[in-house]
Amino acid sequence: MAASGSSEHATKPALSRVMAEEITDLDQAAYLRVVTTELTAEQRRRIATPTRVYPRQTCILGLHWHSEFIPLDLVVERIRATFPNSTDELIIPTDHNKLNVLNGYAGAEVDCYSREFETKVQLLVHFEESRVTEATVFRNMLSHTFRYRSSQLYEFIDTILESKYEDRLQEAAAETGADDELIAFVRTGTRKLKRMIDTNYSITPPEMLRNKIIKYYFDTLRDHYESRYINRAQIFLQAIKRIVKRHFSFTHFYETQEIIEEVRLLGGCIVVPHPEQFWPILLADYDLDGYEVWNPQSREYTDFLINVVVRKNRRLHSGERPLLITMGDDCHMGEKAKEPQYQDTEKASREIGVQPAWDDLAVRKSLILANIDRRRVIDEYRSRLRSS
Repeated sequence: MAASGSSEHATKPALSRVMAEEITDLDQAAYLRVVTTELTAEQRRRIATPTRVYPRQTCILGLHWHSEFIPLDLVVERIRATFPNSTDELIIPTDHNKLNVLNGYAGAEVDCYSREFETKVQLLVHFEESRVTEATVFRNMLSHTFRYRSSQLYEFIDTILESKYEDRLQEAAAETGADDELIAFVRTGTRKLKRMIDTNYSITPPEMLRNKIIKYYFDTLRDHYESRYINRAQIFLQAIKRIVKRHFSFTHFYETQEIIEEVRLLGGCIVVPHPEQFWPILLADYDLDGYEVWNPQSREYTDFLINVVVRKNRRLHSGERPLLITMGDDCHMGEKAKEPQYQDTEKASREIGVQPAWDDLAVRKSLILANIDRRRVIDEYRSRLRSS
């Protein structure tokens, strides 16, 4: 979680661009603020209080959202305040590679690897809670995937610090205009962070050891360095992260078909989120329940995706279940815990159950032809979760 920071003030070396190598008490305190999952009273109030209320929306569909480290009772409090007149809802948490349970349902967003078209894909998997009370094999598969995905952080750090990745670093520098001074600044800060991760590993929540810890730590440096300079460092870091993700091997994820088979064995259901990000999945003959045709990150091809689902359903054989059309808010609740000045504005604006495309006049034309709306999705998916 991003730590709070003061605005630039007289005691700050406003033009300083040199960072000392030693770890101070202030550095350690900043690290602990970055990784804490404990919430202050103000954070709890901010999380529980929506910025906008939807009194006319009575059907709440939430099949793609991330509670992260936010307690589910606070999440529910926010949902109740956001939709005060809700009468029908299906709300299932889908944290990355980790099963979470709410109101009798469990879910996760799982990273996996499709060998057929050599790319990582993601699946939203949902269950009635009773079906995964044990689920030892599936839980172990998720734990492996969680650990492997988290290992990308260490490759990110090594890319900044190790000479064998110098070509990646120089690619990011060329892309962003980072000079030797800025590179040295980022390397020193990252080296200190790595040492603090190692020193504090036993008390650091595993879910906080992800790529974003680097961004959050450098944000705390705004207390001591010129904010515009930290902005330049963040742009450079973002470019490095994109390069790391491009090179990160997918082959240690479970294959997509393996995840699907295990979910089906447990009686779960499966939806593909933002499929246009790995479009060959539209051609794959996977055993799925539906496709997510809209979320805040993926809204350019909504009409096209609806038509894909309609065409697929027209070719079904007798007795086969039709594919469902779903939408996701892809809300990350942890973003709302950060101080407003450190929030990603677009991510912080997302709300569980808020998917405006359902009510968009242009999209509704296609939805009518597909004979689908929120209530039908809720009814059908709930039925499948009970009967699978």
